[in-house]
Amino acid sequence: MNIRTLLDQYFSTAFTKAALPEGSPTVIKPSSRPEFGQYQVNGIMGAAKKLKKNPREIAQTVIEQLDIDDIADKIEVAGPGFINIHLKAEWLSQQLEAARQSDQVGIAKSQQPMNIVVDYSGPNLAKEMHVGHLRSTIIGDAVVRTLELLGHHVIRQNHVGDWGTQFGMLIAHMVDQKTDNESDLSIKLADLESFYRDAKLRFDEDEAFAETARDYVVKLQSGDEQCKQLWQQFIDISLQHCEEVYEQLNVSLSRDDVKPESSYNDDLPNVIQALDEQGLLTESDGAKVVFLDELKAKDNKPFPVIVQKSDGGYLYATTDLAALRYRHKELAAKRAMYFVDARQNLHLTSVFLIAKKAGFVPDDMQLEHLAFGTMMGEDGKPFKTRTGGTVKLIDLLNEAEERAYALVAEKNPDLSDEEKKQIAHKVGIGAVKYVDLSKNRTSDYIFNWDTMLSFEGNTAPYLQYAYTRIHSIFKKADSYDEQATIQLNAAEERQLAVKILQCEEAIEQVAKDATPNTLCNYLYELAGNFMTFYEACPILKADDDIKNSRLKLAQLTADTLKLGLGLLGIETMEQM
Repeated sequence: MNIRTLLDQYFSTAFTKAALPEGSPTVIKPSSRPEFGQYQVNGIMGAAKKLKKNPREIAQTVIEQLDIDDIADKIEVAGPGFINIHLKAEWLSQQLEAARQSDQVGIAKSQQPMNIVVDYSGPNLAKEMHVGHLRSTIIGDAVVRTLELLGHHVIRQNHVGDWGTQFGMLIAHMVDQKTDNESDLSIKLADLESFYRDAKLRFDEDEAFAETARDYVVKLQSGDEQCKQLWQQFIDISLQHCEEVYEQLNVSLSRDDVKPESSYNDDLPNVIQALDEQGLLTESDGAKVVFLDELKAKDNKPFPVIVQKSDGGYLYATTDLAALRYRHKELAAKRAMYFVDARQNLHLTSVFLIAKKAGFVPDDMQLEHLAFGTMMGEDGKPFKTRTGGTVKLIDLLNEAEERAYALVAEKNPDLSDEEKKQIAHKVGIGAVKYVDLSKNRTSDYIFNWDTMLSFEGNTAPYLQYAYTRIHSIFKKADSYDEQATIQLNAAEERQLAVKILQCEEAIEQVAKDATPNTLCNYLYELAGNFMTFYEACPILKADDDIKNSRLKLAQLTADTLKLGLGLLGIETMEQM
């Protein structure tokens, strides 16, 4: 139940009946304080300014045109022209009951489900995943889970880098390693980072090796079978590394979602031909270029996008255009969401423009670059190892679990070692994900172990613990009548009820704007509202009717916390 959408329908009708200017927005927001009701309409002042009339008088006119008695028991004008809405306790109770009976805590499916492609994670298979891949991977996955909950058909696309000159270098190194010791190769490939580093060192320092590597690039791109077999062996091992990270990180990507750069190779000449037929290509110094009037270069001339080099080679722009054609024609996507580093903004903007100018995608297809900031170390610089190297993502996750294990062992030493490990996995991984997801997507943030693993404040351990505390209440309850009516007599009960019902608003916001922090903030507020309710409204010591009512509120809170954390890819547990 999206209460805000429902209220908007009521007030939009009243605005029309009250003869407010056409298109006047209702601007409905949750009230800042309980005494002001549950929601507030703030759109009157803008309409009054246009009409040059007293906003309080207009607000009163709107109220007179309002037919909302079925859901609200008090509507009042406040301040310079706000309208406060006090929702009926009986109506709120009915909505909570409906939420209890639904499969997903009252979250409705979209009335206009779409085919949506979500491009996220996208590691380079020449190396292991590092911390720079974290944000794309977990933000994209949270949005994917949210869209699917709302009934959209989501197609995950892991656009991994598996092509280019670096693979000639790696194949050349693999050939030498196979010659020296056949069985030792797989052991060396187990640490891709070291293997890549050794190959790069040889490439930079040994001109003969570099020339051999360049020859292998040509062979690979020409379809040489031996090269393709070595390349595929390397790709398989690389993907295995990625899958281990995804599993530990509780991310829903699988091998089936991988759509690598190489899969578009055969279509690249067709992309060039189509651009030429559309009259979009210009030859410049032997290269084929699309000049975009919509974007300006430094000299204020149309921005150049090279799609084929003078030597016949293709670029990332060419591959991305082929991917867009595929996503429109083969996947029938109406919306394409790209979770890619902010530094790629100009690149993706130009690719989106070319795709629409060339007719590769229709004008009404939504193309969105959903950029994100950088994870920073406590020194305010991009997160690195103490020696200044790149931090492997698997190492970060392992350290999170180790630190969480120490905390769990300290708080609950009586648990078995296996139980401690299971809880530490959920707490540690949840902490890493939540500290990232709870930040504004476009902002940089400082990574701090102590803050993220704290059981206080807006953290995953706090929310996971809130969930376990609610479950502990049910362990103490002698009986629980699930047929009892939910009664909302106390202000704290009504406040918690409204917060539970606001879950759909938060989820729809995530789906619209790809902002998981909206959901994080909601869950933190929900947990806070529950604690306020718990302290003010005794549960187990109350009379049976009240006890059962409050237990139902507690269960709904737990269900909502579990649903929300699940959308973030964070697991809950019944004991910590």
